[in-house]
Amino acid sequence: MFKIIKVTPAGIRRGLLRTAHGALATPFYMPDATRGFVKLVDNDAIRRTGTEALVVNTFHLYLQPGLEVIKKAGGIHKFMDWSGPLLSDSGGFQVFSLIHQNKQMGRISDQEVVFKSPLDGSRHQLTPEKSIQIQFALGVDMMVCLDDCPPNEFERADLERAVIRTIAWAKRCKKEYERQIKRRGLRGSKRPLLFAVIQGGAEIDLRERCARELVEIGFDGYGFGARPVDKQGNFLEEVLRRTAGFIPRDALRFALGIGTPEDIYRCARMGWDMFDCVIPTREGRHGKLFTAERLPRYGSLNINNAKFALDFSPINKKSRLAELRRHSRAYLHHLFRLQEGLGHKLASLNNLEFYQSLMDILKK
Repeated sequence: MFKIIKVTPAGIRRGLLRTAHGALATPFYMPDATRGFVKLVDNDAIRRTGTEALVVNTFHLYLQPGLEVIKKAGGIHKFMDWSGPLLSDSGGFQVFSLIHQNKQMGRISDQEVVFKSPLDGSRHQLTPEKSIQIQFALGVDMMVCLDDCPPNEFERADLERAVIRTIAWAKRCKKEYERQIKRRGLRGSKRPLLFAVIQGGAEIDLRERCARELVEIGFDGYGFGARPVDKQGNFLEEVLRRTAGFIPRDALRFALGIGTPEDIYRCARMGWDMFDCVIPTREGRHGKLFTAERLPRYGSLNINNAKFALDFSPINKKSRLAELRRHSRAYLHHLFRLQEGLGHKLASLNNLEFYQSLMDILKK
């Protein structure tokens, strides 16, 4: 299902991944359609940016609209009208963040996570098995094991416990995954890919231990777990580089939550294949537009600045999207001053196209 075609002298892995909903050339970036949509942007426009795959969130879709609605729709692809590949994360990051921020919101044990819904306070249980069951019910092409995702400030002893729990839960996820595959009769390209997550914080030896034991279990791909920065906010470049080397050559390498254009560029050169992040759309909604100079070099501008009030040049004169060539920066500035949704949409489209252009450069 995944084949490396070439590794460039810079270390970029150019490969081909085949899924039930289409093939993806690596490296690739997936926008976050967390709740089944990318905020303020319709799917047709997303496709025109060159985007081929999206990420949805198990935790949020489980809570709202709920699995019964999605099942009756015929699966998440039909529900959100997306024909390309979809990856679902396990929901672990969201659940653990919820509890770490407020202990009253739940408890974590080796067996399960029990949490209160941030929507209505209702009580829910999440186990490795249930996380996999939910993702099969969604009908995605790629799914992620439930893992113990520790905050940056955790001490080594806490990180070790997270690694031990992550490995134990990965075994349970794999067992449930195989049970679901057999029960549903999924073979060949219809079989969704399963990713395990490598934890260990900034401790390289813990990352190595976690990766080694996960590889022994066997997965289609492996992700870099938790935030890619240390307690001081420094990017974990060496940890990411070393962790990529712990993953087998023929397995996919998923840099979860990474991120900025420069981080994607340097991680691709470390051998990471897949990326997802909210940055392009979130920054766009706040008025930050990424501008291509000579990729991978790039710039950015804040459309809220007064200097754009009389800038009648196109938002992006080289864009593939007619609306970005047609509308001026002055008009976009006007939309942002009035907090008009169209402005947020145009800025988001600009940034999504920029990210896909960066990935095109990496694939050449």
